[in-house]
Amino acid sequence: MKKAFTMIELVFVIVVIGILAATIIPSTKTNPLKEAAIQVVSHIRYTQHLAMVDDQFNSADPIWYKKRWQIIFSRAVKPDNTVAYSIFSDTATGVGTKVSGDVDISEVAINPLNRLKLLTGGYGNAIKSTNDKVTKKLNLELSYGIDDVKFKDGCSGSLRLSFDYLGRPIKGDLASMTGPYSAGTQRLIKSNCTIVLFAGSKNISIRVVPETGYACILDSSSNCI
Repeated sequence: MKKAFTMIELVFVIVVIGILAATIIPSTKTNPLKEAAIQVVSHIRYTQHLAMVDDQFNSADPIWYKKRWQIIFSRAVKPDNTVAYSIFSDTATGVGTKVSGDVDISEVAINPLNRLKLLTGGYGNAIKSTNDKVTKKLNLELSYGIDDVKFKDGCSGSLRLSFDYLGRPIKGDLASMTGPYSAGTQRLIKSNCTIVLFAGSKNISIRVVPETGYACILDSSSNCI
C-alpha cells in the first residue's frame, strides 16, 4: 500500500513552514540606523587605535598635541549637503605652525580595508562626497539615511572626539588648546559622552566612556549592547 500525506499532516507542515518564515524573515531585514551606529562605533575605536599607536608627540613641535587623531562629524556641503564624518590628524601645516581644526584631504586616515580610499565621507567644501578618494559608507546620509548627529552630555558643544596616547577621549576642537592638558583648556571628558544619530523620527545613541574611551551602542534603557 502506497504511503501518502493526509490532509491533516499537510496542513501541519504548512503551519510549521509559516511559523518558521515569520520567525526568520524579519531577522533578515536590514536596519540602516543600527548598521550606521555599528559602523560609527567601529570607527571611533579605530580613531582611538590610531591615537595610541601614532600619538603625534614631537619634542621639536610646540603644538604637537593639536595634531592628535580625531573623528569629526560634519556636512559635505557640495554637491549634496549630507551628513558625513572623517578621521584625520591636523598635520598639513607642518611643525610649529598654526593648525586649522578643519579637515584637509592630505590629513585623512587611509581606509585599512581599501588603501585606495580615505576615511572620509566628505567634508564641507574641502572634500566633496563625489571625490574618488571618499569612502561612501562614511557619508551617513547617503548610505544610511542619517539626517542629523548630536553630541550630548560629557561631550556636548562640538561634533568631534579625539584621543590621547593612552586612548582617553578628548572633546572639542584641539586647535584652540594652549597645552596638552593645560588649565582652562582641559578637554578630557569627565562623564559619559552620548552621540545620537537621527534618521527622521527615529534615533539611536552611542556612548563613549571617560578614561577608557570604550564605545558602545545603547539600548532603550541606556545600557550598552
